[in-house]
Amino acid sequence: MLHRTGQAVLRPGLFFLRRQRGFTMVELVVVIVLVGILGAVATARYADRGSFDASAYAEQSRAMLRYGQKIAVAQRRPVFVVFSTGRIALCFDLACSVAGRVPGAGGANSGSKATVASCAAVNWYCEGTPDTLAYTLQGASPGSFAFDGLGVPYAAGDAIASGTSSFRGLVVRISGDGANRDIAVSAQTGHVL
Repeated sequence: MLHRTGQAVLRPGLFFLRRQRGFTMVELVVVIVLVGILGAVATARYADRGSFDASAYAEQSRAMLRYGQKIAVAQRRPVFVVFSTGRIALCFDLACSVAGRVPGAGGANSGSKATVASCAAVNWYCEGTPDTLAYTLQGASPGSFAFDGLGVPYAAGDAIASGTSSFRGLVVRISGDGANRDIAVSAQTGHVL
């Protein structure tokens, strides 16, 4: 029924049904089941830290090698990358004497449990290998090496001042969780991949 103004007028006794807002019980149960399944999968994924530790240590080691090369260029002096049991370190001399330790980026290393156990000090760039991981050195020049003031890699036994490098490349293979992560150091340029 229309009123003279053109607006609808409701007859007494008629009313509009309002739509109820909210979720049904079925919708709530489905959401709870899906969240439970996702939670179980995520917990299983994160409980196995081996893959995360291996990836993190590989990236940390790659960054350390790049930092060593940049410090060598910036300070125009050799920086040695020293591989020893359970650790990788940057030093200004091959013996890694206390006076020859390269300070960590930001003044400290990671301070992880493995680093504290293997390096004994937190103010130099040394990183311990986590217990669940291992690294091996492969390539034509396996072993410790140095970057000269131009960033060129030299084998540990080379006389850097001579300008003749016998370094022929290196691959650091970090293994853990059944997978390998490789870090390569180019022979000519010292580029870290």
